[in-house]
Amino acid sequence: MDYNQKGWVVTGAATGINLILGMLYIWSIINSELISNHNWSSTEASLPYSVCIAVFAFIMIFAGRFQDKKGPQISAVLGGLLLGSGLILSTFAINSPMLMVITYGVLGGAGIGVCYAATTPPAVKWFPFNKKGLVSGIVVGGVGFAAVYISPLTNWLLSLFNLSTTFLILGIGSLALILLFSLFLVNPPTDYNPNASLKIKKVYIDEKQIDWHEMLRTLDFYKYWFIYTFAASAGLMLIGHIAPIAAYQANWNKGFYLVVLLAIFNTAGRVFAGMISDRIGYTKTLRIVLVVQGVNMFLFGYYDNTYTLAIGTAIAGLGYGALFSIFPAIIADHYGTKNLGVNYGLLFTSFGVAGIIGPLLAASILDVTHSYHLSYTLSGILLIIATFLTFMHKKSIESD
Repeated sequence: MDYNQKGWVVTGAATGINLILGMLYIWSIINSELISNHNWSSTEASLPYSVCIAVFAFIMIFAGRFQDKKGPQISAVLGGLLLGSGLILSTFAINSPMLMVITYGVLGGAGIGVCYAATTPPAVKWFPFNKKGLVSGIVVGGVGFAAVYISPLTNWLLSLFNLSTTFLILGIGSLALILLFSLFLVNPPTDYNPNASLKIKKVYIDEKQIDWHEMLRTLDFYKYWFIYTFAASAGLMLIGHIAPIAAYQANWNKGFYLVVLLAIFNTAGRVFAGMISDRIGYTKTLRIVLVVQGVNMFLFGYYDNTYTLAIGTAIAGLGYGALFSIFPAIIADHYGTKNLGVNYGLLFTSFGVAGIIGPLLAASILDVTHSYHLSYTLSGILLIIATFLTFMHKKSIESD
């Protein structure tokens, strides 16, 4: 097997692991099950999901360094053990919201974060610079596309078994598959040069290579941190609640179809946002995404049938997925690519905060008002604020 073939095998294994990490997107279905059949409040049913996202986001800072030191195989195995054990132990947490926070939220979130940090780096190392974007998009797209199969699978398992058995099957399956895929997750030899076969006339080196210490002294970092938080919170709210939303607003108990639709457009958003950004720039693309998402959230309360809900969900999926293409490019452009892993990891903590704000805020409002309307309005307002923040000028804190 030549190096090019080996690279695609590694890419396939990395994508396979990410397809399992999409376990995050089953929570909307679990949420409905816990509320309907186990007497959980909406807030209780949302907390494990929010904690899972927060742990996933914050552990990325450390998981990236761990992967650099120990390698992708060990990282993937560790992540698989954490995720698998978290899901398996969740079988004992059906009647205990706080135990579910620990099993699904902390253990599951840690497993997802450690695995996620181990998938893209080894894959892109096998390919020349003119294919790294394609390979990265394929690998990362696996997470977004995962709900296309995980959502119907979870719904089917729940139709055959109880929730405890469903968690057990998903946990054993996730652990086994991640351990299998990790066998093929390897870095190239240290002397391997993927660009050797390319005829490059000039090599341009980015002089702007800012480390995380310097980055944290710029106002731009905090501007984009808040924009990412406000923008992601809307998408994460819908991911965690779209099944009960379908029941509340359209009296439709097959909201798992919307989970699948959200996943498809989430994946498409990652691809199309990158293509559009290449043409008009990431700042203009980001503004378009924020404005469209804001309008969609203000209108979401009026989507009271399956057709309008499907349209609104598709728009939300596109906008949410676009963030994962836009923000890495922003950080790379502002601070260089040398320290991109750590720098983007710090920005990605905003994703964890968004996972707390969006789903938990919606759940708390639902418990009090028995409606999601106020949640949509607040999300729309946050997106308007995020849009205005994009017009702030670059300025370092040291220059104040």
